[in-house]
Amino acid sequence: MNRMFMAGSPRSVPRASSSSRADAKARTRGRVLQAARDLFMERGYEAATIRDIAARAGLSTGAVFASFSDKADLFKAVLAEDLERQLELLEAVQSVDLPVKQALLTLFRAAYSFHLEQLPLLQAATGLSWSQGLDGPLGHRPAYGPAVAAITGLLDRGQARGELPARADTTLIAEMVWEGYLANYRRAVFDQWGLEQLLAHLAQQIEVLIAGADASTPPA
Repeated sequence: MNRMFMAGSPRSVPRASSSSRADAKARTRGRVLQAARDLFMERGYEAATIRDIAARAGLSTGAVFASFSDKADLFKAVLAEDLERQLELLEAVQSVDLPVKQALLTLFRAAYSFHLEQLPLLQAATGLSWSQGLDGPLGHRPAYGPAVAAITGLLDRGQARGELPARADTTLIAEMVWEGYLANYRRAVFDQWGLEQLLAHLAQQIEVLIAGADASTPPA
């Protein structure tokens, strides 16, 4: 009788491992993020609701709130995913030794391609950051520092090869290249420019900046 009791005791019932629970939670989180990304792109930040996001993901609103505190938290998580991809892109380009102009255009081709595929999301993020701000890790232009550092590194490499004047201020040029890259998205939004038009325009901007590099640092 004792053996029969032990065989049917709760201890003998298999329990889900912590790793399988974590995997299930990660899958749920991924479904929510994808649904949120889709709806933010389709409707913008304000019109997309937690209820609609949950329905798109095939989940309850409670399942959404189990991973995210509110819609703003969810939106920031979507943007954080994009930031991670951008940082991976920066690392990849820095690992390839190319002439400076080619390296810059390789970087920005990938960046434009990524954001043009989800331009409404970029517009929503820009609008929200201007109107409400994005606190936490997304609140202070998180891509700016790594991007300018990466561009400066590419310019420094070109400078060492004689592609830029020795006295050129590579950090200043990097900041101007980055600002030009960002400003060009207005042409995508308002003038319906595609990838090749954006790249051609940015290539001209880079040419002007590098051509004027000798004047970017005033004489001592």
